[in-house]
Amino acid sequence: MTSLAAASRTGRLGGAEGLVLVMALLALGLGAVFLGPSLPVLWRGKMAGYDAEWMVLVYATLPRLAMALLCGAALGASGALLQQALRNPLASPTTLGIDAGARLALVIVTLFFPAMFGWGRDVVALAGSGLAAALVFALSRRQDFSPVSLILSGLLVSLYCGALAASLTLVESRYLASLFVWGAGSLSQQSWDPTMDLALRLAIVAPFALLLVRPLAVLDLGEAAARGLGLNVSTLRLRAVGLAVLLAAFVTSAVGSIGFIGLVAPILVRLAGARSFASRFASATAVGALLLLITDLAVQLLAGAAADFLPTGAVTALLGSPILLWLLPRVTARMRRVEAMASPRGIRGSPAVTYAAPLILAGAVLALVVVALFVGRTPSGGWEILSTAGMADILPFRWPRVLAMATAGLLLGTAGFLLQRLSGNEMASPEILGVSAGATFAMAVALFAGLAQTALGATVAATIGAGLVLVLILLLARRSGFQPERMLLAGIALAALLDAVVGVLSAAGDPRAFQLLSWMTGAAQTIAPASAIISFALAGLGLIAGLLFMRWLAILPLGQAAAVGLGVPLATARALLLVLAAVTTAIATPLVGPLTFVGLIAPHLVRFLGVRQAGSAMVLSALAGAAILVVADWLARSIAFPFQLPTGLVASLVGAPILLWLLQRRNA
Repeated sequence: MTSLAAASRTGRLGGAEGLVLVMALLALGLGAVFLGPSLPVLWRGKMAGYDAEWMVLVYATLPRLAMALLCGAALGASGALLQQALRNPLASPTTLGIDAGARLALVIVTLFFPAMFGWGRDVVALAGSGLAAALVFALSRRQDFSPVSLILSGLLVSLYCGALAASLTLVESRYLASLFVWGAGSLSQQSWDPTMDLALRLAIVAPFALLLVRPLAVLDLGEAAARGLGLNVSTLRLRAVGLAVLLAAFVTSAVGSIGFIGLVAPILVRLAGARSFASRFASATAVGALLLLITDLAVQLLAGAAADFLPTGAVTALLGSPILLWLLPRVTARMRRVEAMASPRGIRGSPAVTYAAPLILAGAVLALVVVALFVGRTPSGGWEILSTAGMADILPFRWPRVLAMATAGLLLGTAGFLLQRLSGNEMASPEILGVSAGATFAMAVALFAGLAQTALGATVAATIGAGLVLVLILLLARRSGFQPERMLLAGIALAALLDAVVGVLSAAGDPRAFQLLSWMTGAAQTIAPASAIISFALAGLGLIAGLLFMRWLAILPLGQAAAVGLGVPLATARALLLVLAAVTTAIATPLVGPLTFVGLIAPHLVRFLGVRQAGSAMVLSALAGAAILVVADWLARSIAFPFQLPTGLVASLVGAPILLWLLQRRNA
């Protein structure tokens, strides 16, 4: 890349044009290897009768390659528009949750409103993409749409949409099993019709995108200069983002989610030396098309007959994650510290609230535990309070599960508080640290290798995976002094990488994929009493360890200069607190699954109470997490009786509206 950029400056070779030329030659080479044996079939034409070889080539192979070019071009253009309009090098349809929103909308309509497909799949996908993008911007606007806050919000929206889509797939597996492949970005085709439909839609949108190229180029001069030239920056950004969402929605509607093409293509073009936005836009479109074509050709060459079951979209995520890791030192985070945030409307902080609230909430958690233990459904579907005679039969099954859920809530509430306090970002949570993804990856490997036949084996595998990812994240962030935003972005990149591998495993058609999906959505497994007690003891130790760092937690939000001036060893403090957050997440993930959002919601509930003292706030966050998961678990085994819903899913579905309500009150 450096040589290309240097050549561009000296005029010997256009950097971006040279990159496109190199990729085109590589695509031609791979295409010649892949299509060479089939060309005689194409030249001789269709034979009389049923010519299977000719039919596969003309109606499956060639449309697939054309679809790869169209989808890659659309995603490259979408990423270029987003990065230029938002002035964010990490913006893309994948990192902003646009793909996940479209996928969820298609799943919901498939199950509950199939008649809406009469309006077209594109309309459904566009509605989902638009709502997801709007939610991302609503969540990040309190931090002025800074690069890190946008990516964190986008990842959280993606995780939430993915959790809901996964749960629907799990519940309605007989209808949605194919979503394992399609949702991960399958380019397989059976005719030219989808390709021609997508080409027509892109041809209609292309002129509007071209009309925005020149106004968007003015943004390179800065917002003040653009406004001075009479440009309405807000309107321009809205139009550019709208077009980018439209392009991404068309692709998701046609082939599912294709990961990271929209992120990688504009970055490669910029690295190659493209200066003007017109050059970057045109080159990103070409690079996106060629990159997806090269990836798909490589997948078909390496996978052979299994290529139809290997989603190309998951493979592209393997390419995008290293790019995101490479970007970490170059991202400038304009983070607003938590303590600088005004308290929301609600209960204002006071000494009485600070010291009384933990006691009151602890009593509430105990009351909820009693309800979860003794109140339940009867075999006939009614409600009952557990009698003395039934305690010996029922309580041995209930109390380990209730204790495990309370323990997981304590752990995740503590981890979420530590991350948000460290980073100063109210959207930080354990789910985006990457540790949960490591646990999921290890669980998947163990499951498909036959090493997770018991609950103990699954727990051990998940814990090992979480620990290994923690070590890797620490190694990646060591050179930056363990800056929290770099840690979070490293977690995002590793999570995307590991999720891509899990997606490939899940798309293989193995029935064990549904067992993995069940665990990912938080379906509670049989928990041994000893395991529940040990986990509870570890949660207590984690909370005590956090209280030992209370002085650091009180000083760090004041800023780096103030913390150093007050004698805080910054790198050591960050490393120890991040290790504590990761370890508590690693212990909780095997108990309740990787997606609950408890670590995100619990600290917000504490801020709503107005508690600012670090020790009390952390205890409150832990207790709030325990309360959320105890209630979620009780609802999971009660509302659909005799069936049991996944606890993690119920927690995320219940918690997300609460979070949005809290954020809205803060905005008000």
